[in-house]
Amino acid sequence: MNSEIPSKSILPEVIATDSQASGDNKQSTDKVNLLGLSLDKMVEFFESIGEKKFRAVQVMKWIHQYGIDNFDDMTNVGKALKAKLEKVSEIRPPEVVYHNFSDDGTRKWVIRVEGGSCVETVLIPAEGRNTLCVSSQVGCSLDCSFCSTGKQGFQRNLTAAEVIGQLWIACQSFGERDPSNPRPVSNVVMMGMGEPLLNFENVVDAMSLMLEDNAYGLSKRRVTLSTSGVVPALKELGDRIDVSLAISLHAPNDDLRNVLVPINKKYPISVLLDTCQEYLDKCDDKRGITVEYTMIDGVNDTLPHAKQLAKVLRRISCKVNLIPFNPFPNSGYERSKQEAVSQFHNYLNSVGIITTVRSTRGDDIDAACGQLVGQVEDRTRRSAKYAEAAQ
Repeated sequence: MNSEIPSKSILPEVIATDSQASGDNKQSTDKVNLLGLSLDKMVEFFESIGEKKFRAVQVMKWIHQYGIDNFDDMTNVGKALKAKLEKVSEIRPPEVVYHNFSDDGTRKWVIRVEGGSCVETVLIPAEGRNTLCVSSQVGCSLDCSFCSTGKQGFQRNLTAAEVIGQLWIACQSFGERDPSNPRPVSNVVMMGMGEPLLNFENVVDAMSLMLEDNAYGLSKRRVTLSTSGVVPALKELGDRIDVSLAISLHAPNDDLRNVLVPINKKYPISVLLDTCQEYLDKCDDKRGITVEYTMIDGVNDTLPHAKQLAKVLRRISCKVNLIPFNPFPNSGYERSKQEAVSQFHNYLNSVGIITTVRSTRGDDIDAACGQLVGQVEDRTRRSAKYAEAAQ
C-alpha cells in the first residue's frame, strides 16, 4: 500500500517530539516477548523453562483469543508458573500513540515501535467482514516511484511481535473478547508499510499465528501477503506457509515496470509470474493470485495497456484489483480519470479476467490506500534526498 507524505505531518504532536523520534522511549528488555512466538516457538520456550507442552497452548489462547497481556489474569495458570513467567517473559504489544475511527467505520492506528519510529495499520469494514491492513517494515527498502512509503526511506524490519501486535490491537478495539468467536477481524492483508518478503521470518511467524487455531484461527484464504516481487523469498514461501498471494504489478510490460517498480530490473514480469505459478502449484486448492494495479493518469491506464496486461496474465489464474492512485506532494503522478478506469476495467472483464476497482475508504482520517504515513527514522538517507529534490 502506498503512503502519502504530506508537506506538513498530519501525525499528532504526541508522536513527534525529538526524544521520541530519537528512540529514547525504547522499551526492550531481556525478557522473551511471548506475543510474537509461533506455536512451535512457544512450545520450545516452555520446554526451555522446564514446563509441559500443553502450557504453551494454554498461554497462547490467553494472549491471542482473550487478549490478555497480564499473567495474573490467566485463571488456569498456577501461581508458581505465573511467578516464573514474570521473571523471564512478558506480553508486550506495540504502543498505540494515536487512533481515529472514520465515519465509514474504518479504523486507523499509529503505532510506535522499538527505536522510536511509527507505523500505521488500518481496519476496513465491509459487509460480512473486517479486513486489517498490516505493516511489516518501518518504511520500505524498495523505491517504487509511485509509492510514498519508499520515499520515507527505511529503518528496520518489524519483529514478529510488532507484526502480530497490530492484529492484537485491532481485536482489542472491539471490546471484551469472546474466545468462542475470536475473529472480530476476519481478514488480514500484508499490504501496509514495507515489503513483507524482505522481512521473511518475522512475517511467516506472524502469519502462522493468524492461521493457528489456538490463536486467531483465520482461513488461509483470508490471510493475504502482497509482494512487489522478491522472487527468491517467494519461492521459499510456498514451502513454509499456505496463504493467499497478491502481486503489486502496476504495469503490463517490463520497460514501464522497471520505472514504477525498480525490483523488476532484477526479477522481470515473466520470472515473477512463473514463480507465482510455482507457488500456486504448491497450494492444496484451486486458488489464483490477486494482481494489484495502481491506476496512474497517462502512465499505465490506456486501452493499449489493458490489452498488454490481458495478454501477460493469460498464463496464470488471477483476478485484477484496480487501485485509484492517491497523489502525494512531488510524486509527479495524478490519479487516472474515471473514464480511463472504466474503460480499463470493462476491457479486462470482457476478455474473461475478473476485475474490480478498489473503493476509497477512510480518506477522512487519512487511512485510504496511499495515505499511510508513519514516521521513519531513515537509515537510507532516501527521504532527505527526495526532500532536497523538492526544494
